[in-house]
Amino acid sequence: MKITKTILALACFAFAGINLQAQDVTIVGGEKMYPKKNIVENAVNSADHTTLVAAVKAADLVGVLASEGPFTVFAPVNDAFENLPEGTVETLLKPENKETLTAVLTYHVVPGKLDSKALMMAIKKGKGKAELTTVQGNKLTATMNGNNILLTDAQGNMANVTIRDVDQSNGVIHVIDRVVLPN
Repeated sequence: MKITKTILALACFAFAGINLQAQDVTIVGGEKMYPKKNIVENAVNSADHTTLVAAVKAADLVGVLASEGPFTVFAPVNDAFENLPEGTVETLLKPENKETLTAVLTYHVVPGKLDSKALMMAIKKGKGKAELTTVQGNKLTATMNGNNILLTDAQGNMANVTIRDVDQSNGVIHVIDRVVLPN
């Protein structure tokens, strides 16, 4: 009986240890995102971010987003790109539009690591809104809708943060449901 209890206790501890390890990994686009990998190394594995990854490659931003950072990336899912006016993505991916594509993509990146707790504190400190200066140079406004973080772009479009706090070795990713656009 004592041996059975010991084995059961060890099994419980082993199971609890596995669960604790699993908490460090977030599933995005059907794949595990590992905190020890950088933004690019994780993003390329997400089935929900193939358009974003293609755009980052076309804009030659892979090296930047794989660098030390830290960065906060608001990563639109494929559906967000599909909801842009017809032909927008194809046009942006053309070599002659690299400057515009770069501006759109860097508008989704904020210097520093802002997890959801830091974002919510900034929103509270700003009496309901926080202005975030993007790498592109324009501002994004973060607000709350209940427990959800919303981003409003320079054109007044809103995006919901659908997955928070995907930790990376060089920052954090928050998945969003719309492409945000600068002026």
